Amino acid sequence: MKTIKLIINLSIIMSIVGCSSTSKIKLNETYTSESGLQYVYTEKGDGIQANAGDKVSVHYTGKLTNDTVFDSSVKRGKPFEFSLGQGQVIKGWDEGIALMKVGDKMTLIIPPELGYGEKDMGVIPSNSTLVFDVELINVKPGVKPLDVTGKDTLSTQSGLKYIIMKKGEGARVKADMKVKAHYSGYFEDGKKFDSSVDRGEPIEFVLGKNSVIKGWEEGLTLLSVGDIARLIIPYHLAYGEKGRAPVIPPKSNLIFDVEILNVEKMIEPKPYDVSGKDTLTTASGLKYIKVAETTGIQAKAGDTVIVHYTGFFEDGKIFDSSIQRGQPFDFQLGQGKVIPGWDEGLALMKIGEKTRFVIPYQLGYGEEDFGPIPGKSTLVFDVELVGIK
Repeated sequence: MKTIKLIINLSIIMSIVGCSSTSKIKLNETYTSESGLQYVYTEKGDGIQANAGDKVSVHYTGKLTNDTVFDSSVKRGKPFEFSLGQGQVIKGWDEGIALMKVGDKMTLIIPPELGYGEKDMGVIPSNSTLVFDVELINVKPGVKPLDVTGKDTLSTQSGLKYIIMKKGEGARVKADMKVKAHYSGYFEDGKKFDSSVDRGEPIEFVLGKNSVIKGWEEGLTLLSVGDIARLIIPYHLAYGEKGRAPVIPPKSNLIFDVEILNVEKMIEPKPYDVSGKDTLTTASGLKYIKVAETTGIQAKAGDTVIVHYTGFFEDGKIFDSSIQRGQPFDFQLGQGKVIPGWDEGLALMKIGEKTRFVIPYQLGYGEEDFGPIPGKSTLVFDVELVGIK
């Protein structure tokens, strides 16, 4: 959930043959960057420059060197959008589009090491040089790292560092509160790996339930509603020695710029009263207790089911709850979208029913740790089937 600089690679710009600035670019002349990327401006625009972190919209046609077209947004009639400089496209694209302004048209000649390399991509053979005719349609400026120049960096005993950029006047963030926040996450080299701001969707979660990394659990309790801050999180308070494939490499120290938008006090969900109820067991080892039965529609594989739930460890401690979030959870049943115990158990329920599931680890998250859930954990879920669509 990352001092940082996100700038266009000046070495690329200065490597333009015979040019000291982009204003002297000549149309239909081939230039070569230090990386080996070749590019030809075929038409110059007068729009804004594309920069790393921006969301760019482009039209393109991709060809092999024998003029075989393998892909074209022009034929689909819809421009392609991606965040520039974030590794979402091949290296030749990240480098080449950063040389363009809105309205520019360019041909990129991308050697294999800046394309797909030795990978055989089907229509693109291994070690292929790729030719792209591209037009930069639009640039939406992306979120940029906070400028922390002159700001004090504070540290906690755990190794967490934080910088308060702006003080709010709202309530202090505490454990067991529902927190709503915006964030942008960066690696130490300034590369952004995630941003709720770019998506336009704040994150919401209950603090103190280990639903976020340790650095967030600790760091947010130092903040109040309205605060804007930077959290500098060492890897042991983030995703540890293993990282989190494919985005977070092992032993990654992470930087988060966060803004606390709102907090709400949460009511702790009460476990279902199952006294006097029969415990049934399936052939797989799933145990379930019908707490409230109805004559509603039966859930079946392929249905999108809507549920409210609370998940407990065997000692009664809550690790997750849709009730605390105030938002039911929906998923397609029987498609492997959830743990096997859920796919099996929900298929036993009808709309309006309430059931307790006791799920052995083989039908849960298995032998390995999964976030706040230790390996080989038996899990207890109190589930209500709210609807089917």
